Amino acid sequence: MGINSERDIEANLQIGPTDKGMVRIFVEAGGTEIPMDFEPEEADEIAEEIRAAARAAAAIKR
Repeated sequence: MGINSERDIEANLQIGPTDKGMVRIFVEAGGTEIPMDFEPEEADEIAEEIRAAARAAAAIKR
């Protein structure tokens, strides 16, 4: 499965701080739960990657 492979899967995405000072991205789909914890600096890098992808996707739609 690649980034351009479409799937008909419903998933729940939650993002928030943990009580340990980490940023957690929590994905739940089909009974599977995937918690991913990141240092705040790593979360900032991920956020920038998401913003860059959003800009690139918007440019394709134009």
